[in-house]
Amino acid sequence: MDNLTTITEFLLMDISSSRELQVLQGLLFSLIYLGTLAGNLVTIAVIVTDTCLPPPMYFSKCNLSLIDICSISVVFPKSIVNSLMGSKTISLTGCAAQVYLYSFLAFAELAFLVFMSYDRYVAICHPLHYRLSITTCVCSQAAGGSWGSGLVYSATHTGNLFRLPFTKSNVINQYFCDVPQIMRISSLDVQYSQSVMFVISACIVLVCLSFLVISYVNIFSAAFKIRSVEARKKALSTCTPQLVILLLFSFSGLIAVLGPIANKASLENLLTAVFYTMVPPFLNPIIYSLRNRQVNTALRKMYKSYFEKTHNNSLQ
Repeated sequence: MDNLTTITEFLLMDISSSRELQVLQGLLFSLIYLGTLAGNLVTIAVIVTDTCLPPPMYFSKCNLSLIDICSISVVFPKSIVNSLMGSKTISLTGCAAQVYLYSFLAFAELAFLVFMSYDRYVAICHPLHYRLSITTCVCSQAAGGSWGSGLVYSATHTGNLFRLPFTKSNVINQYFCDVPQIMRISSLDVQYSQSVMFVISACIVLVCLSFLVISYVNIFSAAFKIRSVEARKKALSTCTPQLVILLLFSFSGLIAVLGPIANKASLENLLTAVFYTMVPPFLNPIIYSLRNRQVNTALRKMYKSYFEKTHNNSLQ
């Protein structure tokens, strides 16, 4: 009869049974979380306040930073609180909300990364057509399509996953409500339909990856044909880190979804999740914005303006 009890809360993974290591994990996650928030908030503030930055290009970067802030905020605050408080529980409602929001944001981010790869492709391979191809209207449509498709995808995904009660187990071998782990403890009917959705999702991701690879192959091909050594190095240094993060985010997500589902907590399982939940939001503002010369110039102007206002106020 215990096995048929409807589950109303789940137990998340403990990285270690040692209380000191749990606190250390909480502090480490807190530093990474605050660093991610700071980097992305600075990016948004610079782009919004500086009118000299071209809107089409930086509109996408602003949206990406907003997605990164939201996605890491869905996962890490609960994990940090659990580690510092010595707790492992998350409610059924909280788990469903975490799955819905993270699926929505992950899908939207992938769509934005595809659009940004196309943006770079046009800028490097067809620079004379850039202003005609990447307009404010096109950027707005891309943003609406990315956010809208993410909402539809996550609603379908989460609704199917939580449509039947959980009765098998309440142990999730991950530090957040990971979809494969939820599927492991769901009913057979849900597992079958969810497997079909996983295959469809994998096909969508592979199509996006194919588009990304084709875009970057053309970008690198065009970059190597640039006669100016400085311009070639600039194009390669800009696109190479972007491609690395794209592949890291996509492949680690595919491994988590299509790989074998862990029946017990493991460091390998943890690291795979870290690569697609923590690393991209932390590195995206550095790669896409803070390494950019125009953004750095705008950042210096913002700080200079802020300190001048502070100095003038103190004199008054």
